[in-house]
Amino acid sequence: MSQHNAAQFEDLADLYEDLSDWPFRRYIETPSVLERAGEVRGLDVLDFGCGAGTYASLFARAGARRVVGYDLAEGMLASARRRAADAGLDIQYVSLLGPASAAAFDLVVAVYVLPYAQSLPELQRMCFQMLAPLRPGGRLIALPIHPEYEPDPSYYEPFGFRMTPRRRADAHRDGEAIQLDLFYQQRFDASVRAWYWSADTLETALRGAGAASVRWHPPQIHAPAGAPPPPPELAAYARKPHAAIVECVRR
Repeated sequence: MSQHNAAQFEDLADLYEDLSDWPFRRYIETPSVLERAGEVRGLDVLDFGCGAGTYASLFARAGARRVVGYDLAEGMLASARRRAADAGLDIQYVSLLGPASAAAFDLVVAVYVLPYAQSLPELQRMCFQMLAPLRPGGRLIALPIHPEYEPDPSYYEPFGFRMTPRRRADAHRDGEAIQLDLFYQQRFDASVRAWYWSADTLETALRGAGAASVRWHPPQIHAPAGAPPPPPELAAYARKPHAAIVECVRR
């Protein structure tokens, strides 16, 4: 993600932290990502595009040996550092991945980062930046826009957001810009711009950046222990999720 593109997130830290408790994330996205991540105890984990640090905090609490959160938006990092300090969590937050980060991690998680590549060269560069910190055999778990997301802007409104492609007829065309409006309980909160990339283009970029294998996983509904039952309307989201989980192993 370019520094220019990162600027659209500077003032959204509190909103993004609040997003973690929205039903589609609480019952579908977050447990699906953690399921793919598996046991992290004793691992070195990089949260690439960490935002306000939601996933970094989860990995630290789960016993990861070392957790680093990386983001270009200083507003996000300031919020993440404050939250980690308040919770007593040992997490390093950085805005630069230097040479020491190369091949230094067992797991890289990049949630909602790939959609902010504005061009094919930027997508290829971003994939390389995500895979380079991994040791050989290490895994990348990323969430791009689902290659078959629903382009009707109203479809995702019950879940707190709206996705509006610039041209609906080109909704599934590589590089198509998408307006993402975030709101919850009928309250408008923010708007950002993302970009669509097809499964073939994403796989080609990931393999070109060093992935030995690329696997896709649909996010699924989970019922976390001690939580109320998942709202029934989430079944519609699970049928057509706006994001997919892609898992890679570095050569």
